[in-house]
Amino acid sequence: MGQPEVSIIIKAFNEERRVRAAIESALAALNGIAGEVILADSGSTDRTVDLASRYPIRIVQLADPAQRCCGVGAQIGYQFARGKYVYILDGDMELSPDFIAIGVRALEADPALAGVAGLVEEMSAENLQFRGRRMRRLEGRACECRWLDMGGLYRSAALSSVGYMSNRNLHSCEEQELGLRLSARGWRMRRLPCRSVRHHGHADATFALQLKRLRSGYLYGPGEVLRSALGAPYFWRALTIHRHLLLALGLWLLLIAGILLLPVTGAVLLCWALACAVLLAQRIVRYRSLKDALVVMALWHMDAIALVLGFLRPA
Repeated sequence: MGQPEVSIIIKAFNEERRVRAAIESALAALNGIAGEVILADSGSTDRTVDLASRYPIRIVQLADPAQRCCGVGAQIGYQFARGKYVYILDGDMELSPDFIAIGVRALEADPALAGVAGLVEEMSAENLQFRGRRMRRLEGRACECRWLDMGGLYRSAALSSVGYMSNRNLHSCEEQELGLRLSARGWRMRRLPCRSVRHHGHADATFALQLKRLRSGYLYGPGEVLRSALGAPYFWRALTIHRHLLLALGLWLLLIAGILLLPVTGAVLLCWALACAVLLAQRIVRYRSLKDALVVMALWHMDAIALVLGFLRPA
């Protein structure tokens, strides 16, 4: 059997509700293309693997569920992928039927491109995290990208040039870390003006999802990326990516300094209060809701503290 043109890796953990749609969309996207579909399962305890086994795909599983995290799923699948191009698809996504063909043509037309993605249609609106994603449209604009969030089609040669696909120690931000490594090697990435996937996110309420992400380690991802970038040529770029979280940490330090050095630091506390007021006002304007603005501020500070915890966690 010759080398397939495209390998589609589906990352899954307890995705019995969505995994069939993900697999069927991947198979449909390979219509007329020599390809393979690999389900990389991270130790599902529901019917994910049973349902997936009914399709003509390859299934690989994480041997030790204790090692489960976002970074390990893509890497396991990549180790078995044989395609000239590799697409990463989450188990709660549906791949557009024409995107793989469009993506392959884009990569063949520009040898400097490491990977391409398309526009993401966010289907979830149950919590503020996903409503904010839809509002910001970070994955909804065609442009040159520093990394490919929410899945992408990569050139296998580019992945080989940076050693591996995803850092198996990362609990999130694995696509971001991959983009940093690729950019440091001179590769480029692009989001094309066509839809690539529909994403069906979590149905949990806002704070329930935040707590779930804290328990799973997902919130530690930014700090883990910074730790992994120590000594690398892209460390300062990684810092600038997470400058919003560093700003939140700076506010915490300003508050603590102001309290510890009272009464001579009244001006410091005033500056802290003014900064918080300005940031809150910005979010009120953006979300058109005082309640949502306060929730976003709370999530922001939780994420900032999690960055520190993630940075200090042992690899």
